[in-house]
This record gives sequence, C-alpha cells and structure tokens, in this order.
Amino acid sequence: KYKEKEGAKTEIDIEVEGIDTEELLNSSKRLEKITDFVIANHNCKTHSRTFTAMFCVSSIENLIKYYEIFRQRKSEGVHNLKIATIFSYFANEEDKDANGFLQDDFVQLAADDGPGYGKTADIPSYATMHSREKLDEYISDYNKMFTTSFSTRDSQSYYNYYNDISKRVKNREIDILLVVNMYLTGFDSKPLNTLYVDKNLVYHGLVQAYSRTNRILNDQKSQGNIVCFRNLKQATDDAIALFSNKDAKDIILIEPYEEYVRKFSAAYAELLKIAPNLKSIDELLSEDDEMAFIKAFREIMRLRNVLGTFADFTWDDLAMAEQRFNDYKSKYLDLFDKVKTNNLKEKVSILNDVDFELELIHRDEINVAYILQLLAKLKESTGEENIKQKKAIVDLLSGETTLRSKRELIEKFIEENLPNITDVDNIPSEFENYWTVEQQKSFEDICTREQLDSEKLNTIIKNFIFTERLPLPDEIINTLHIKPKLLERKKIVKRVMDKIVGFVETFMTGMVA
Repeated sequence: KYKEKEGAKTEIDIEVEGIDTEELLNSSKRLEKITDFVIANHNCKTHSRTFTAMFCVSSIENLIKYYEIFRQRKSEGVHNLKIATIFSYFANEEDKDANGFLQDDFVQLAADDGPGYGKTADIPSYATMHSREKLDEYISDYNKMFTTSFSTRDSQSYYNYYNDISKRVKNREIDILLVVNMYLTGFDSKPLNTLYVDKNLVYHGLVQAYSRTNRILNDQKSQGNIVCFRNLKQATDDAIALFSNKDAKDIILIEPYEEYVRKFSAAYAELLKIAPNLKSIDELLSEDDEMAFIKAFREIMRLRNVLGTFADFTWDDLAMAEQRFNDYKSKYLDLFDKVKTNNLKEKVSILNDVDFELELIHRDEINVAYILQLLAKLKESTGEENIKQKKAIVDLLSGETTLRSKRELIEKFIEENLPNITDVDNIPSEFENYWTVEQQKSFEDICTREQLDSEKLNTIIKNFIFTERLPLPDEIINTLHIKPKLLERKKIVKRVMDKIVGFVETFMTGMVA
C-alpha cells in the first residue's frame, strides 16, 4: 500500500515500512512513483545539478524497468537528465536474495584505472542474452549522448565504456548513474553527492555504498545525501555501530529537517543583532563589525545550503523570507567586492583572508543564456513593465556571484546598445559582438598598464581556462617587458594574477550560452 505521509510537502511519498514482499517491491506502480520522486527532487538534492548521483537497485530486471521509465519520462518532456547505466549482465550481478552484501565489480575493474586492469577478461559465456541486448541498447543511447562508440561485443570495448562512465561521473557530465552492484565499492568521485537506494544493504555493503557520497568537496557539498526507498534505518544504525561505535550515528548522520530549521532561526536572530535591516549593514562602523556580519550571514548560508537538500524544504518554514535573504546576500557580496578591490590596491585589512564561501551562493541555472532571455523580455516590454523587468535584471546581476563582475558591462549594453536593436532575435549576436569588443579592450588595457607581452598573456589565460590552474609566478614574470627588481616581484605577480583571474571571471566564466 502507498500513502502520502501526513504533512509532507513532497509531491510523491512512498511508505516503505513493512514493504518486504518481492511483488510489491518490484511492482511497476512503485517503480514509477520512485522515478517521479527522483525527477521531482533531483535538482534540490544535487544543488541544481552542480553534483551528480548514483541510483543502486536490487536486480538487473529492476534496473531495466527504471531505465525504461526514465527514458519514457524524458521522451514526454518531463525531464532532461542525463541517465547512464552499466551492469555485468551475468548471474552474480543479480541480487534476487537482496542479502545486502556487495560483489566486486566485473573483472575487478579498478576505479583508478590502473594499468592492465580488465584487458584480458572475456565476456562470460553464460551471459543472459536479454540483459546483454538491453545493455547494448542503453550503451547505444550513451553513444548518441556523448558521441562515443562503445558496445559489449568485446571485453576491451566494455572495459573502455566502464572507464568512460567513471570519467564522466567525475566530470559531472552524467546526472544519474543506474547500477546494481557496480561502482558501489572502491569508486570515489568528489562531485557525487547523492545515492538513491532501492535495494537491501547491510553492514559492510551498506557502509561501502553510502561512502560513495561522503567525499567532501567544498562548503556546498558539506554532506552526502542518501535517499532510501526501502526501510534501511535499522540496518544503517547497526552498520554504523558495528564499524565505529554505538553513538557514532549522531556524528555520521545529519540531524532532522526540523533541527536545521531551529538552527536557522537561531542564526537569523544572531544576524539581526548585528544588522537589523539593510541600511544598518552600510552603517557598520569598523572592520570588526563587518567581520561579525560576514560570519553571521555565512552561517545563514551554510544552514540554507543543508536545508535545501531536504525534499520538504520550503521558505515558509524559515524565520527569514527568501527576498530578505537575497537582499542580505547582495550586501554580503558588496562586502566581498570591497575586499577584492582593497586587495588590488594592496590595502591591509583584517578581511583580506576571510573565506566568503561564495560556492554556497552560486546557481548554475543563472548564466548568459538566461540573461539573454531576460534582455529579450525587457526589449519587448513597455512602461511600468519595462521598469520592473530592468530592475529584476539589475537585482539578479547584484545577487549572482558569477554575474556581479559582468554587471557594469551588461548594464552598459542595456543603456547604449539595446535601444538600437529592432529585432529581438538579433540580441544574442549583438550581445556577442559587444562582449568581444569589450573583452579585447580590457585585454589591451591590462597589457598596457602592466607592460605585458600580449601573446604570452593570451597563452597564460588559455592555459588557465583549460587546466583551471593558476599561472606560476615565473610564468607571469616571463610576460613582463621589463623584469622587476627582486623585492618588487611578489607585489607585481599578485597584482597581475588578480587581473588575470578578474578578466577570466568577467569575460569567460558563465559566458557559454
């Protein structure tokens, strides 16, 4: 029997207590409900798909059912998630008994892609042909999605498929990886933050599976999410007690939703003591006062980050309204800009070393493509609606971390270029031309002011974007037309480094439509 839990805010809820018969566990109705739940809640679990997820199920038969439902929902336009799967399509991959103990991956495939692994293995002769045909069908979907050419026809191609999946999960190119046992042991991926579970797990198998999500990446990924569609609470408590101690679950498991709501209310009360309104933030008298505000609002952001991973999260439960949070966030980012400007001016400040943890604010769905949509709406609006649309864009530019560095340039485009565009369909190309001109002007300005070799600087910027590694001090020194004195090197290197980072953040980060 399925029922909605009383007071639950999720659209779909499934009663798992007492469901232990194979017929109920494998019913299409149940699997469809679970799939719809995953689709509806995946964005909040993975912070708008900043992170990835794994979905482990009890058998290949159920995996095939799940994949088919996901694929059907995608064809219906319900979601655009990138779903991939892999299984070994022979007897020991099945989990019919659901005993919760995990088998090693097929031919001991290593997550670290060690040399020689899997290259001599043969496809087992006892492979289930139906499963193999289905896997080839799903690999074909994968090949279309990523322009690859894998198959199960030989062990090397299958092994290469395994490794390619590993790489794409780590690179956040796959949203959900459907598995039975594979990847539940030995596979580490920092961007993986969510594990959906529809299989029985116990003891070592449970700990191994749950551990796929616990690689802390940054403040946005402060914990892993385990979403169970079976009653594994007692099994989880038992496993934690067995492998640590009986009280460890209070440390390993995060607290209930209600506790984080309470903590948020307490943190908000502390924030109001420091800054009861927006005007008071501008009137903070000292850097010590500003530091107190930064720490208080940073705690608010941390708690909001955790709350956002709960399926039942709603701003209605919090003492702070969402608009007020965004208003305070804008002031918080103003302080960040102030500190960044002081760094460029080499001004000493106690705020220079504070970590603003901006990854807690960033939203991937707000990018140049989204801004261009808003510009089209702005162009087509008139009167009060035009004023309202323009304010919405300015507020968005102020509140989104990746756009603040672009705010002045986008506002200039709105004022000087947008009025001269007669066809809204031309906005993207006009904006691209404008951006290219402004980018070149900024590049030339850096070269002139810092006396840098333009070709060498261009190479440094390209390498920085490709490798995501800051240039070395010697690389920056090598771009200078005039080599600095030894005592001046550190100061000049830092100044040029900051300008390179600022240039990339302004003109390149988030600019792929």
